[in-house]
Amino acid sequence: MTTEQKIPVNFHTEETPNPNSLKFVSDRRLIDGDGIEFVFASEAKYSPLAQELFKFPFVKSMFFASNFITIVKHSDYENLEVTIPMRDFLTEYIGSGKPIFAQAIVTEKSAIIENAEVQETITNEIDIKIVQILDEYIKPAVESDGGAIVFKSFKNGIVTVILQGSCRGCPSSTMTLKAGIEGLLKRMIPEVQSVVAEE
Repeated sequence: MTTEQKIPVNFHTEETPNPNSLKFVSDRRLIDGDGIEFVFASEAKYSPLAQELFKFPFVKSMFFASNFITIVKHSDYENLEVTIPMRDFLTEYIGSGKPIFAQAIVTEKSAIIENAEVQETITNEIDIKIVQILDEYIKPAVESDGGAIVFKSFKNGIVTVILQGSCRGCPSSTMTLKAGIEGLLKRMIPEVQSVVAEE
């Protein structure tokens, strides 16, 4: 959404396994394509919405997905201090038709996620299989918790992924990574020995 137009929109809030993040779910599609994370305010130059969100004192980082925005808050704020002002702001901002991304993102989308260094060209057969398993079995569950998982590389038996949104810094993410994701990949792909997350 890059042009201003009045649209009716509603947001509801969902808690996530990460005690410091909240998921604001819209009844409208917000973005197309892969989710985009903003960890630092300096990354927000391509997103007017992200720039506004970083002005809230409780906002530490954020993750935009197809129909939700995950806000990771500073730990010294309670959920109740975040929920109502954030829901009201998002409803007003999105409902007024203001742009989520600047027009520049259409041609320079990679610039705002360049620090993630995600491997974009995947040609290796095992890499392809890993991505397929992540997409089919892992991503839906992770997204339902307000996060995302992105494949970065497979080398010497080690799968490296990037955790985004509510998964970043979540106390339970290590257990999910090892007991869930690593176990599944090792069962389905014998070459996989372990899974690690890159911060």
